Amino acid sequence: MNQDNQGLDFSTVIASTVHDMKNSLAALTQAHSQWLARLPEALRSGSEQGVMEHEFSHLNGMLVQLLGLYKLGVNQLPMCPDYHELDDFLEAQLAAQQNLLQHRDILASCRIETASPLGFFDRELVGSVVANIINNAIRYAGHTLLISVSDEGDQLVLSINDDGPGFPVRMLERQQEYVQGIDGQSGSTGLGLYFAARIAGLHERNGVKGRIEIANGGVLGGGLFRLYLP
Repeated sequence: MNQDNQGLDFSTVIASTVHDMKNSLAALTQAHSQWLARLPEALRSGSEQGVMEHEFSHLNGMLVQLLGLYKLGVNQLPMCPDYHELDDFLEAQLAAQQNLLQHRDILASCRIETASPLGFFDRELVGSVVANIINNAIRYAGHTLLISVSDEGDQLVLSINDDGPGFPVRMLERQQEYVQGIDGQSGSTGLGLYFAARIAGLHERNGVKGRIEIANGGVLGGGLFRLYLP
């Protein structure tokens, strides 16, 4: 046997494994929902349910990111930008997180402050970024979350703001180094920000590429994530 044929490319093995894990997680999530529906109403809203809902969503988000990064690496990630109604897009993102928001007792709202009701972007890719950022914001928020869209020059700016403690100073200072290694205190790898930055960069118009930015403050005073789309 030729030495070149003795093993698969490791990245391909990881991608296949992640795909299988995502399918298993989907089956587990569905089974959990069916089991939950059979419980008495008083047992459906415990804190443990909130933890499970959050971790199911968090795991799914990480698997989506890993598959996306693999496809980016082999130039197989489809890019299909189109015009989308911004209010419909934002409401869909919040609706997908509604159960988790209720379990965490977080009031989430959206605000559109643009001249046009339409945005031009890849709905699936940007939606995966937004879902991950919302999930992370829910983990640290106190009781309030705001998603807003505004204009800045010729760019559309999608912001996610929470009322939590905000991003660590060291993370703000090194935000250009998106993959920072595992943080021993928070367990953060920076993978979510790296994925968001790559997706933002795929959106380009007139030589200007999309980008992301993190800060603390905003109207809610906590963590503030901004996605700039040209």
